[in-house]
Amino acid sequence: MSNPDTFSQQAVALFYDSESAPRVTAKGSGSLAEQIISLALEHDVPLQENPELVGLLSLLELGEEIPHDLYVTVAQLIAFAYMLKGKVPEQPQTVS
Repeated sequence: MSNPDTFSQQAVALFYDSESAPRVTAKGSGSLAEQIISLALEHDVPLQENPELVGLLSLLELGEEIPHDLYVTVAQLIAFAYMLKGKVPEQPQTVS
């Protein structure tokens, strides 16, 4: 069990444009993490609490795409966030 006095909150923000893999756009711990979370809440950005994933994503550089090994996990989170906002992926048009 972790000691709350030694626990430092971490946050990682991702950007996804449907064209390429999600990229790390912000990351930090402590007061910087609090600012990232506050901005996300202020702009109605869905949040997901997953310390293990944040730990892995925080190893990436700003602007770096997420690694292939994490793509499925992050894709599931993005899909869930889209669903929460009532967005659905565009369906490819079929030619008759």
